[in-house]
Order: sequence, then structure tokens, then C-alpha cells
Amino acid sequence: MPRQDRAERTRNAILDAAAAVFDQRGFAGASLSEILAKAGVTKGALYFHFSSKEELASALVSEQWNFEFPQAADYSSKLQALIDVSHVFGQNLCSNIRVSASNRLVTEANVSSPAPAVYERWIEIVHELIVAAQEAGDIRKEWDPMTIATWLTGAFLGVQTMSGVLTNRADLRDRITDMWRIALPGLAAPRRLSRFIPAGTIQWDSSAA
Repeated sequence: MPRQDRAERTRNAILDAAAAVFDQRGFAGASLSEILAKAGVTKGALYFHFSSKEELASALVSEQWNFEFPQAADYSSKLQALIDVSHVFGQNLCSNIRVSASNRLVTEANVSSPAPAVYERWIEIVHELIVAAQEAGDIRKEWDPMTIATWLTGAFLGVQTMSGVLTNRADLRDRITDMWRIALPGLAAPRRLSRFIPAGTIQWDSSAA
């Protein structure tokens, strides 16, 4: 096996092991020794890729967006695209250990020491889709796009956090759907409201539903 491929496999093994440990124990409770044992690599191999537990956690935080987003260009309705983005992210929180660990690390970091970059990026993603949806006539003109983007990002954060605490995300799909059922009548242009599907058009993996 070429050296570069072997190094990439080792790095991925470390990230997967770290994600599992961080997701279960959080940053403070995770130990490098447990991550090493789970990854099946040496301490030298870990430090070749990551200089510290903090750097390893930082690498996982960047995995927040490491999944295939629905492409807005594929949708005639940008608002439905946004609905589907929320469902795809929700499914990945349930089925993608790196995304789940990233989410926990970000949440913990913002409790102890505010680090708004991840939330700001989500607001930016949502804002872009809201602007496009409003220009297309899907969203009422009286709404300010940034106000909607900030509120929706916060609403989703609350929904997924509560679902994680109360049901270990077993009901996350239903909670996201309820969020949109509540939000859409106030956001969508009345003549277009019936076009939108709060449950999304993306099929959730049965293991993540």
C-alpha cells in the first residue's frame, strides 16, 4: 500500500475513534489513551497527525459539514431545499459519528468559552437559501432574511438538543418536521404554502429515523 494511502487510513481511523469517544464522553472526559486503544494505532502515529487532544477535537469540529448537502440548484423551491438541508443534517446527527461528535464538541465549547464560528457559518448557509427563496416568492416579503436565518438556526439547535437529551435523537425527524409545520405558515407566501413538505423530500435511512 502506498505510504500516502496508509497515512490517510491511519488518520481516518484516529478521527473515527476520537469521534466515538468524544461523542460518548465529551471533550473533558475523553482521553488520548482510550482513543489510541480504539483506533489501534501507536502514540507516535497519533502525534504524527495531531499534536494534541485540542487539535484532534478541532479537526472533528470541521466535520460538521462533512456530508452531502442537498444542492439548491436541483430544487425549483429554495425553501424546500432549506427544509431538506435541515432533515439531511438531522439524519447525519443520527447516523454519522463524526457529525454527532462535532455537534457535541461545538455545544460544549460554547458553554465554557463562546466560539461562534460554527453557528455563524450555519446562519450564513441558511441566509443564502432564505434570500433565494424570498426572491423566488416562496417567503413573505415583509420578513428580513437575516432575522429568519438567525431564528431558524437557533430553533434547529434547540430542537436537536432537546431530542438528544430526551430520546437520544430517536424522535429527531418528527421534531424537525414539527418545527417546519409551526414555522411555515408564518414564513411562506400564503398562495405557495401547500407546496412545501415539512417532513422533507429526503428519505431518512431507517436506522436513523
